[in-house]
Amino acid sequence: MMVPQDRFVATRHRDWQQLDALIGMGTALHKLEGSSISRAAALYRSLCNDVTRAEANHYSPDLMAYLHGLAGRSHNVLYGARPIRSGGAWDAILFSFPRALRRNYKLFWLATALFMLPYLVGLFGAMSSFEFATSVLPASMLQQMQHSYRECFERGRDAGADSAMAGFYVYNNVGIAFRCFATGVLFGLGSIFFLVYNGLTIGTVTGFVMQAGHGANIWTFMCGHGPFEIIAIFIAGGAGLQMGHALAKTDGLTRFASLRRYARDITAQIVGAAVMLVIAAVIEGYWSPSSIPPPVKWAFGAFNLVLVVAFLGLAGRFSEERAS
Repeated sequence: MMVPQDRFVATRHRDWQQLDALIGMGTALHKLEGSSISRAAALYRSLCNDVTRAEANHYSPDLMAYLHGLAGRSHNVLYGARPIRSGGAWDAILFSFPRALRRNYKLFWLATALFMLPYLVGLFGAMSSFEFATSVLPASMLQQMQHSYRECFERGRDAGADSAMAGFYVYNNVGIAFRCFATGVLFGLGSIFFLVYNGLTIGTVTGFVMQAGHGANIWTFMCGHGPFEIIAIFIAGGAGLQMGHALAKTDGLTRFASLRRYARDITAQIVGAAVMLVIAAVIEGYWSPSSIPPPVKWAFGAFNLVLVVAFLGLAGRFSEERAS
């Protein structure tokens, strides 16, 4: 039975007005309370039914235009892609990232140990035995690294080489961190392997160069960018272990559902680690090989270490405690 248009509008207009008010609020819908979001979704579904009824009953063009316009705006607010805002990106890096890392602190420290223990084995093993070093890496590679640090960087490096090397460092560092993270999909075993492998090889190179008498050069070169680069690798490895843990310990959920529980934290850590690696690459490409006096480089390295540790330990903590 056809309902007259006037009665139809009188019955339904309050819901339309309420939906219009909800989607027209200055606050983004995803920031509202859950009850408001649920109410908006329910009103939108009712509106879709109203549009169907209005079309079947051939109501006036003015009413149809209003209903279609409200339905279109509601659909865009409820299901449209959320716009990317620079403020949101900064919040993710400055607050969500360190908070996610602190929630994953156990696996972060496990990743740190998985890297540092082999690093120390490689460092002291290469310092005490040439045979040990060549059992880890080819002698030609080790001699090439030794040659690279034979001289200090008193004369610096030309700007063209700096730019080229900065690009290479981004590619190399992100590649190492990506392998430490992405192979965590193998229930964490891949992350364990690459953390141990990279720790051992980097420690072996450092020990071999030190044994050759060029320790001051390599440490002066590494001290500036090392806090960003090495800690970012720990973070990426910890995120990989978190992914592996989610896949192995599902608590009765499907593996995909278990992974989704940690997806936001894992993503925040990887984005933060990537930003740290880009910063490290810029420092490694332009600052580390420069002719700046070693004491200044060491002071800069100490500052960076304090900055990274303070940021990861304290950023977002006040708002975190206030929310709890």
